[in-house]
Amino acid sequence: MDFSGQLDLALERLHQEGRYRTFIDIERRRGHFPHAVWRKADGSEQPVTVWCGNDYLGMGQHPEVLQAMHDAIDATGAGSGGTRNISGTTVYHNKLEAELADLHGKEAALLFTSAYIANDATLSTLPKLFPGLIIYSDELNHASMIEGVRRNGGAKRIFRHNDIDHLRSLLQADDPSVPKLIAFESIYSMDGDFCPMQDLCDLAEEFGALTYLDEVHAVGMYGHRGGGVAEQNGLMKKIDIINGTLAKAFGVMGGYIAASDKMCDAIRSYAPGFIFTTSLPPAVAAGAAASVAFLKTDQTLRAKHQNQARTLKMRLKALGLPFIDHGSHIIPVIVGDPVHTKDISDMLLSNHGIYVQPINFPTVPRGTERLRFTPSPVHGASEMDRLVAAMDQLWSHCALNRADLSA
Repeated sequence: MDFSGQLDLALERLHQEGRYRTFIDIERRRGHFPHAVWRKADGSEQPVTVWCGNDYLGMGQHPEVLQAMHDAIDATGAGSGGTRNISGTTVYHNKLEAELADLHGKEAALLFTSAYIANDATLSTLPKLFPGLIIYSDELNHASMIEGVRRNGGAKRIFRHNDIDHLRSLLQADDPSVPKLIAFESIYSMDGDFCPMQDLCDLAEEFGALTYLDEVHAVGMYGHRGGGVAEQNGLMKKIDIINGTLAKAFGVMGGYIAASDKMCDAIRSYAPGFIFTTSLPPAVAAGAAASVAFLKTDQTLRAKHQNQARTLKMRLKALGLPFIDHGSHIIPVIVGDPVHTKDISDMLLSNHGIYVQPINFPTVPRGTERLRFTPSPVHGASEMDRLVAAMDQLWSHCALNRADLSA
């Protein structure tokens, strides 16, 4: 086989469909987020404003987080030195897990190197702990949840997105004596919509199922202490396993689950994705712990974050742009064509110094290609003015191009 030729064909297909993904080289500047520097291929630099980042609250630049990381590096050095089982558990990891358990009102928490790994490792391990387990998974669950369910070797049922009636029919069709788990997200990242959490919890209680909730796009930002949508809705006690990330609102990296002490102990003891992975560097754990602790008491950033999202939606609506609004902080503007989505993204970057990454198939269905904006408390009025003016200009430009192509 001509392996090199096959790779050429695979990559060319992406180029032809307008789905080839380009990573731009940006350098965040301490104390100046969301401003960064774009390092171009020719060696030149251009200042940019990041409008698609997941550092939702700017905590990756917060002085308390940075100081905690500096202190940990000075005290312990760079890496952890091993897996959690072999020399890689430190006082920083234990402190962070305690902070996270407290955040979610659970007995324990378990750290992973990312929320992706936490989902994959946990969901793929659960059938080992509960033989015959059937997992009922929302069709729009994150790829990490899909992969964990796929790999676990157990039975699965996929219910239509947020469709309680469909889920009920699937639960009713299965043996009542078989163990069950319902897996869902609080906020779905591509459309920014919320799950019907109360209804899902009620169904789980009715059918004796465990509940597994991904709060990745909600922790730190929703709830009185940043415990997520489950906290905001008063439902944390009804959720058996909560998955979260340290890489979005908390501004660092890593993932975790929070659950009962027995559940975390069992996952810790059986999940290869936990057992055979080097633990997070102590400095990362220290920074994350500082961020979690800070956001438990600070309401200012959460309030400003929601206000920024409402303001941007209002201004995009005034322009007549087709965006999705489910009441969350995620603002997808639907372009509907991969080529035009990339065109707008490229022109925003090159002509206006605004960085927002195009999102195409398979992340979203064909025909719903989009630009997804994530305003933060550190985006000022001038940054928003520039974004709105640029979108107004470029949307009109691309509308004319679309009309020319269809003529």
